[in-house]
Amino acid sequence: MTDHLFKSGFVAIIGRPNVGKSTLLNRLLGQKIAITSNKPQTTRNRILGILTDAESQTLFLDTPGIHPARDDLNRFMVEEAVDACADVDMILLTIDAERPGLDRLDQLFKILDGRRATVLLGINKIDRIPRQQLLPMIAQLSKQFSFAEIIPFSAHTGEGVDTLLAAIRSRLPDGPRYYPEDILTDLPERFIVAEMVREQLLKQTHEEIPYGVAIVVESFTERTDRELIEIKVKIIVERASHKGIVLGKGGEKIRAIGTAARHDIERFIGSKVYLELFVKVQKNWTESARLRQEFGYK
Repeated sequence: MTDHLFKSGFVAIIGRPNVGKSTLLNRLLGQKIAITSNKPQTTRNRILGILTDAESQTLFLDTPGIHPARDDLNRFMVEEAVDACADVDMILLTIDAERPGLDRLDQLFKILDGRRATVLLGINKIDRIPRQQLLPMIAQLSKQFSFAEIIPFSAHTGEGVDTLLAAIRSRLPDGPRYYPEDILTDLPERFIVAEMVREQLLKQTHEEIPYGVAIVVESFTERTDRELIEIKVKIIVERASHKGIVLGKGGEKIRAIGTAARHDIERFIGSKVYLELFVKVQKNWTESARLRQEFGYK
């Protein structure tokens, strides 16, 4: 395959919170690099996923959910999603088949309107609805915006994902290999480790902890003498009461978070890991531009 026949391009995956954008990215890559949970605003940063085959390289940008932003951190997340739509080759607008919000898509259509990128519509979670609902939904959506194609799929089961990927690859322009074929993301290991800890915190604290939590990897040390990697992670919360919830009775909760996160990190890194977690209270950090940048939201 000569380089001038090679195809490559950037695809921004956008949509409301909890429509399955990160689950889709992980499904496409065949490996978990983006965290998932059933809580809104789980994804906070743009995440690059790189899928390469013999003929093409597709660079997916997973984005935070677009929602009415009422504070600086949420405005940062929405800006990350909107900015991802600039200078990409394709935009994949993703909706939830269970809750398509057909009468509330105007905000998303305004973001898409006038973009030079090809716009595809992905209808996710089709495994959760009766199939006879799909055709009327597609008919209504096709009247609301001029999509290049509408593809139903399930990121959870994988149904329709190959069709979606074929639709994307067929529209890639000629382009270079931006990354070596064995690279799945440009994210540093520290970022993914922090995200895996945050994922377990979200999953195991349920509704008790709000989104005023940040994760910072304090140290990441390879110990060749012990054949493992020592990782020290700081969990920042906004209130002293939240610290007690994260720790749990006798430290039970933070141990459970650490154990689950360590298993995910070991699978990702491919090495034994010693993971140390500690909690620090930083009042109102989400309202401080300096602290938000310090904690990775730039």
